[in-house]
Amino acid sequence: MKFLSFIVMVYLPVIVFAQQDVLNKDSNNMNSGVSAVKMRGLNPPKIQSFIVPGVLIGYGLVSLGDNGIRRLDFNIQRELQRKHPDFSVRIDDYLQFAPVGAFYALNLAGVKSKHSVVDGTALFVLSRAFVFITVSSGKSGIGRERPDFADRKSFPSGHAANTFAAAEFLNQEYRDVSPWIGYAGYTVATITGVLRMYNNKHWLSDVVAGAGVGIASTKLAYLIYPNLKKLIMGKQVIKYSLVPMYQQKAAGLSFNGTF
Repeated sequence: MKFLSFIVMVYLPVIVFAQQDVLNKDSNNMNSGVSAVKMRGLNPPKIQSFIVPGVLIGYGLVSLGDNGIRRLDFNIQRELQRKHPDFSVRIDDYLQFAPVGAFYALNLAGVKSKHSVVDGTALFVLSRAFVFITVSSGKSGIGRERPDFADRKSFPSGHAANTFAAAEFLNQEYRDVSPWIGYAGYTVATITGVLRMYNNKHWLSDVVAGAGVGIASTKLAYLIYPNLKKLIMGKQVIKYSLVPMYQQKAAGLSFNGTF
């Protein structure tokens, strides 16, 4: 169970450390009569919010044995191939970028996210770093064969991990504006996971575990980002502007910053 050991070693110490730091800051700020949320400008997730992604990852890990969950993988794959033997689409390769694309599109349209575009981008990049490390470790350490026998990099699903990480990121940024924005992101993520099975690239448990990795990665990014930003930037203030532009029949963004 190398993958399980990796999950415990990477995620658990960071979660405990970051959460303890948040609790200490909360206590200090309460004693001084200052809102901790206002002081940080962030509202990190609680440890309890890792229960759902933990269950999803656990489901995938259990499937690595010879049991009912693994047999369910085989049954679903057989049914999908029997009913849709020629199914093949590539849209799942692009859907994984849709939720984060929505983040920038909404900001561009004037619908402000919880954090600035710069902070939001940093949070997303940090989340993707956790996804990459975890998924790469799982694929190389476990070596599960794909349903189509293409290679032994089936577990966990990278597409599912990427899309669910982006969906949770979109949810974190816009849940105070409208929960439906987050629901839309998770709908896209679910469709991506289903398409991976229809395309015969992943087992159900691969997708479920990937979803758990993606959600946990984003929550972990939000948990440690305040401390990481303070460590890197200190009290330095960043002033920037990010505005849409259209020049020579090409649309884009113009970024100007003072560090």
